[in-house]
Amino acid sequence: MPSGFSSADLQTIKADVARIMREAGSIALDFARDGAQRWTKGDASIVTEADIAVDRFLHEHLGALNPDIGWLSEETTDTPERLAHERVWVVDPIDGTRAFVEGVPVWVISVALVERGRPVLGMIFNPTRDEMFEAIVGEGARMNGQVLSATAQTSINGANVIGPRTMMEGLEGLGACVGIARAPYVYALAYRIASVAAGRVDAALASTRAKDWDIAAADLILHEAGGELLEFDGTKPVYNRPSPVHQPLIAAPEVLNAALRAALTDAARQSNTWA
Repeated sequence: MPSGFSSADLQTIKADVARIMREAGSIALDFARDGAQRWTKGDASIVTEADIAVDRFLHEHLGALNPDIGWLSEETTDTPERLAHERVWVVDPIDGTRAFVEGVPVWVISVALVERGRPVLGMIFNPTRDEMFEAIVGEGARMNGQVLSATAQTSINGANVIGPRTMMEGLEGLGACVGIARAPYVYALAYRIASVAAGRVDAALASTRAKDWDIAAADLILHEAGGELLEFDGTKPVYNRPSPVHQPLIAAPEVLNAALRAALTDAARQSNTWA
């Protein structure tokens, strides 16, 4: 999808966003080192002081780049006002808060610039490993300057897959999927999908209730690396709708994506173990 921004505009924005995200990463690392108060939200998910502090920092500094861009973040109260904007920042200040709390270095900061429902710029930063994943629509994906490429895996048999336990068990219960390899689980969905873009795994799965902020940046990064993030009906996610909630999702190269969607549909039909 062509963007209303020029390539040069997006490159300038990307440089500014990278700087802001690195500063936000330093804030989060300070909390990780010194400890952060935490509590449970109404949906039973964990939130910490670090999530709130990073969210406020990003809201202030990303908002200052262009006042005409709307805002959607996991840790900011949502309002219908964002729906009036053609362009919206979609942000997860800390994706993988449980990993953050447990000291596991697989949490990330995720920022996407969405235009007319699809991301045109996506960035994911893991401060603990100094990994900056980035993509601009039509210009490929990179991690710390290195070009990213999803694997060429086409078959479920032998595929290395990250996913929730129930979905993985559904796949493993099908006789046709005897060779599937279960990769270590990653709490942060954005990082899970970025791992596919980087060719570290062949595919990543997400069950129900993934939100815009979990996937928007990773969606573009994966697409620009040669993979696809698709909902179960084979369509691409659309962002900045009234509800930010999505169907189950598959992140994988196109042929493998189709095979996994078909297999998981069969698994759900046979046992209803995960759907």
